[in-house]
Amino acid sequence: MNWSALEALISGVNKYSTVFGRVWLSMVFVFRVMVFVVAAQRVWGDENKDFVCNTAQPGCSNVCYDHIFPISHIRLWALQLIFVTCPSLLVVGHVKYREKKDTQYAASHKGGHLYANPGKKRGGLWWTYLVSLVFKAGFDAGFLYILYMIYEGYDLPRLSKCSLEPCPNTVDCYISRPTEKKIFTLFMVVSSAVCILMCICEMIYLVFKRIVKLIKRKNEAEKKLRNTCIKKKKNICMYNKALRLLV
Repeated sequence: MNWSALEALISGVNKYSTVFGRVWLSMVFVFRVMVFVVAAQRVWGDENKDFVCNTAQPGCSNVCYDHIFPISHIRLWALQLIFVTCPSLLVVGHVKYREKKDTQYAASHKGGHLYANPGKKRGGLWWTYLVSLVFKAGFDAGFLYILYMIYEGYDLPRLSKCSLEPCPNTVDCYISRPTEKKIFTLFMVVSSAVCILMCICEMIYLVFKRIVKLIKRKNEAEKKLRNTCIKKKKNICMYNKALRLLV
């Protein structure tokens, strides 16, 4: 898979992101994609070839391997990275749609613009960005839960017992380099947890900023209304005073 092309595409979201979004993108492509491509695939490349059970029964090792590793960690992480990065495309697509709409509006209104800045998080784009954060955090959390449920934790035992057919009895099975694989598993889990934290922080930041903006707008409206009322009251007083002078 061409991860560099995906990185170039997703990096376009950086111009619309907050500082938390930029940290999230760095975490994904430096601590997850790079580790996945450079190291994790090599570490897990021998999981099937060097899986050994203490039996010569044909098919026993294959059945036990499928039971112990129902889903490959590598394929699960690749699927996780794809699902986690795809929601960012919602923001890119929405911005492109706004730019196209603004261009059409400018052509039909003699240079006028529908949006002052199509990439500004206002109106529908704010909701699109927030939804993308929810999806990113949800996908990461979902895959962590799937990995935990399938392997009953994030540990890799040195020895696994297997008694499935066609094994003649309960056999002992061993995976290669369990300690190294456990370290990479924990690293990917911690990286995913940090990315979830960044998404949550960014959601809180966006909501807090939106609330502050609404409060500020409300205060400005009340201040304007108060000044208008004071001005009207002052004009009425001056009018009454002029009437008394005429009488």
